[in-house]
Amino acid sequence: MLFAIVCTDRPNSLEARLAAREAHLRYVATYADRVIQGGPLLDGNGRPCGSLLIVDVEDRAAAEGFAASDPYAAVNLFESVVIRGYRSVFRDGAMTD
Repeated sequence: MLFAIVCTDRPNSLEARLAAREAHLRYVATYADRVIQGGPLLDGNGRPCGSLLIVDVEDRAAAEGFAASDPYAAVNLFESVVIRGYRSVFRDGAMTD
């Protein structure tokens, strides 16, 4: 099942994000077959201020576990994490449904 994981960084946390970035990328790469889309959310100046991941996992508990095990979570980067079920209708230039 697809889940969108939307994370908002804590204020003034860019240094923490940058310090944990390599570990985060290694972590996400271990789930390459499950990560449909992912990347940073950007503020008005083009700086990272959060994350968006769309993952294909068994259930909500697996999505929560994925998010909780992210190195960004380990450094308490996020002010909030919202996990919602997601249904893809348009992907790679074509309708999916």
